[in-house]
Amino acid sequence: MRLSDVVLFNITAIVGLRWLTTAASQFGLASLLLWLVAMVVFFLPSAVAVRELADIDPGAGGIYRWVRRAFGPLHGFVAGWGYWVNNLFYFPSLLVATAAIAAYAGGPRFVRLGDDNLFIGALSLAGLWFAVGMNVVGLRVGKRLQNLGGYGTWLPALIFVVLAAWSLATHGSATPFAFRGLVPAKLDLPSINLFATMTFAFAGLELAPTLGDEIHDAAATLRRGIVISGFAVVAMYILGTAAMLVALPAETVSITNGMPQATAALTRRIGAPWLAPVAAVVAILLALGNLGGVGAWLAGSARLPFVAGLDGALPAAFGRIHPRWHTPHVGLLVQGGLATVFVVASLVGATVRNAYLALTQTTLILFFIPYLYLFGAYLRLRRTRTAGTLLVGLAGLAAVAFSIVLGFVPPADEPHPWLYEAKVAGGVVGFMGLGLLLARRGVRERTAAAPVVG
Repeated sequence: MRLSDVVLFNITAIVGLRWLTTAASQFGLASLLLWLVAMVVFFLPSAVAVRELADIDPGAGGIYRWVRRAFGPLHGFVAGWGYWVNNLFYFPSLLVATAAIAAYAGGPRFVRLGDDNLFIGALSLAGLWFAVGMNVVGLRVGKRLQNLGGYGTWLPALIFVVLAAWSLATHGSATPFAFRGLVPAKLDLPSINLFATMTFAFAGLELAPTLGDEIHDAAATLRRGIVISGFAVVAMYILGTAAMLVALPAETVSITNGMPQATAALTRRIGAPWLAPVAAVVAILLALGNLGGVGAWLAGSARLPFVAGLDGALPAAFGRIHPRWHTPHVGLLVQGGLATVFVVASLVGATVRNAYLALTQTTLILFFIPYLYLFGAYLRLRRTRTAGTLLVGLAGLAAVAFSIVLGFVPPADEPHPWLYEAKVAGGVVGFMGLGLLLARRGVRERTAAAPVVG
């Protein structure tokens, strides 16, 4: 992987254009200010921390290696486990959103399939195993899916922003733009909880370093890639959300397929007949972008159980590489199998929207637990110990801890809040508890196998 691959990988892994619909539908115009707040309190500190840690240790394993180096093997495994296992929830939420968006590509007759659990499940599983297969064959092939995902992210964003600017200039905005609208109208717990989701939308810069051994001149390439992709990520979120509000009033935005919906609204408002197919094109590109995101997270997270298998923290089978394609195929296949179970389970007895929200919140909490370790590792390992670097680490820790707490708060319109909280809390406690047991087992076995000195 070279610089262009790393930049596209970061964009694919971080940017989820579905977050534009979440921000616009829940916060309206105030989401523009909240994106900037999330950038300052989380994205910039994470960029500084990841850049520093990747410079110190650019080898494969990323966050697992950094935390192990800072706090020892047990904590390294717990951090890597949380990072890996959160993808079991992340893939279903991303795939559910992808399938809902893809329904738009077939035109008005097929839009209703976006709420059909059977269609959503079948398309989600097809996308999951396509991404698994591409990565089992190897990063030389798999990176094409990630690169395609990068183009499938910024191209529809560019089309969308251009259409919104055209519509704004000729027909005005569906949402009134006023300075007072930048301040959230309410700041109750469910609303603040959605801000934690916006913070989560900026996460992912630490993923590319897990592939460190497969990146050309890893330290320098990762350093430059973080800067370039960082500017692109912030621009896409802020401009994209503004375009969403130009297209539709906040209360009408669909949380799962709002971008194709908004694109269709813009083309109708502009009134040029030749623009009619654009909504379907955007839906196809978005589906490809999301599929690339699945591929990117599969590629990165599968290296964590691989390194843990080599270390003996997981069964040795996880440390095997494919005899032909030289990939950590065991971790990829296991993750694909478990994600399949979660895709099916998430859709049983739930609407597509409720399944998506519960999966997103569980993912957020599981994902941010390793981030506590990441900022802790940065504070311990950082080479320049100034008040500024201390502030970066503490700001990141505070933002992550706040987001974890808020992740347990159900949405305001959740009909069964206690059941929702039970699902989220059960998933987090169960999986992190299992990770801690596995970590202690691995440490005990390594200690028992160590030679006796004396």
